[in-house]
Amino acid sequence: MEAEITPPMGTSRLVQYKKVLNIRHLTNSTFVLRFERGVMDFQPGQYVSVGPKGDINMREYSIYSPTQAPYIEILIKEVEAGYVSKKLKALKPGDLVYVEGPFGFFTLPDHGDLPLYCIGTGTGISPFHSFIQSNNSLDCLIIHGTRKAYENYDHQDYPENKIIHCTSQDTNADFHGRVSEYARLALAEGTLDSRGLFYLCGNCDMIYEVYDILTNAGVEGKNIFAEVYF
Repeated sequence: MEAEITPPMGTSRLVQYKKVLNIRHLTNSTFVLRFERGVMDFQPGQYVSVGPKGDINMREYSIYSPTQAPYIEILIKEVEAGYVSKKLKALKPGDLVYVEGPFGFFTLPDHGDLPLYCIGTGTGISPFHSFIQSNNSLDCLIIHGTRKAYENYDHQDYPENKIIHCTSQDTNADFHGRVSEYARLALAEGTLDSRGLFYLCGNCDMIYEVYDILTNAGVEGKNIFAEVYF
């Protein structure tokens, strides 16, 4: 079922009904919501606004799925004090959600021979999953930060030598520490090339900290792109 509808009272946007196809749980609090795509076109890195049917509340989520998939997926972290994430987690296949979009400009340019680095924390890995799944030949290093090693959201979907997992609260991943610590060390050692393009996605504190580390290491501001997750 797919149709443009008049939104609930109090909104001024046109949204669409989309039928939930599947919910795949990655951890107790993190899950992938899959729903109908219909005729929606998007570029990897864009996002959609999603909310439960019959509710005026919506939240923005980066598209997790590849451009060639016949469905749309988003990666969601249930927020303890949140509202929409709890509602979406309780959905079942066949339920309907409001979807608006896609939006955003956090997309990949033609980067030529420049190295490409994608640094994300938590569900901030979402746009990078779409980058990689949409283009299997993309030469990109993913640096993903979480608290625990079990929060390795679908790391099997990335080339083994193209993802670094940084964990701040255990030592069972590739690097023990935050992504900012990894970036600082890797730039000093030359593992990361300061001439490259850097995509940052996650909470604002991480983005500000990594941005400062990058620019202090000689990365030009025009080569840094950011998407803040709230």
